[in-house]
Amino acid sequence: MFEIERLHIAENEIGESPRWDADEQALYWLNIWGDPGVFRLNPATREFRQWSPGVHVTGQARRAGGGFIFATRTGLHFWDEKTGVAQFIADPEAENRPVRFNDGSADRQGRFWAGSTQSEDQSQPKGSLYRLNPDCSLQAMAGGLACSNGLGWSPDNKTMYVTAQFAYEIVAFDFDPATGELANRRSFAKIPEADGLPDGLTVDAEGCVWSPQWGGWRITRYDPDGKVERVVKMPVPNPVACCFGGPDLKDLYVTTAWGWLSDAERAAAPGCGDLWIIHTDIQGLPEPKYAG
Repeated sequence: MFEIERLHIAENEIGESPRWDADEQALYWLNIWGDPGVFRLNPATREFRQWSPGVHVTGQARRAGGGFIFATRTGLHFWDEKTGVAQFIADPEAENRPVRFNDGSADRQGRFWAGSTQSEDQSQPKGSLYRLNPDCSLQAMAGGLACSNGLGWSPDNKTMYVTAQFAYEIVAFDFDPATGELANRRSFAKIPEADGLPDGLTVDAEGCVWSPQWGGWRITRYDPDGKVERVVKMPVPNPVACCFGGPDLKDLYVTTAWGWLSDAERAAAPGCGDLWIIHTDIQGLPEPKYAG
């Protein structure tokens, strides 16, 4: 059994998109509902900071040169926490509302990937997956996703994983790291509805996929063949997203949510919306940064 600890009282309506910055030995994450916010915690010192970025953030990656690239409800933006300045990049869904961006992550070649979702009728597979190259050119890479969510890559860089949240499925693609092209879309894992909605994901150094499951009180670890390897029970019902960090990349940081819970449900599960840490004996993979 892994030790699970509430690390920081964040009270996020929906805590999302945790990213470990190895250079700073700090965790960054977002609140994407209600009052949007950006958060930073150094777990060793417990130094904490937060910002209001002025755009409705939904996903993020750190930039190699400093600052952030954001997926937001109104497209992709750069943002610098030192100056507070946001710079608009593109919004390919601007004429396709209510479709909007959702989660985002950088690959190991420094590209930024972001998915979109149909925000009103969430059963509709109208989400798409986009790739932003370091030169800021943007390509649509896949469509027909029922809320494109958590993103990750296998250790050998040959497989990309994407959560199709409202289809209760994690899909996989063959991935060409040199070109960023995708092929051979297939189902990696189907999640029983009783287990909760699959949300943000991460991949560890053994090639296993960790999937927090909203409403399921759990994080499920799938082996590289898509079979359930273990289930980690959480003290709160809505784990949202996770990433590995810490000096040896063996700590799993988990963002959670209190959104859509009643007062009684929140009272019965203290820590909803807070940042949690799972101390594991399994090593994660370094978190890439956007190169542009």
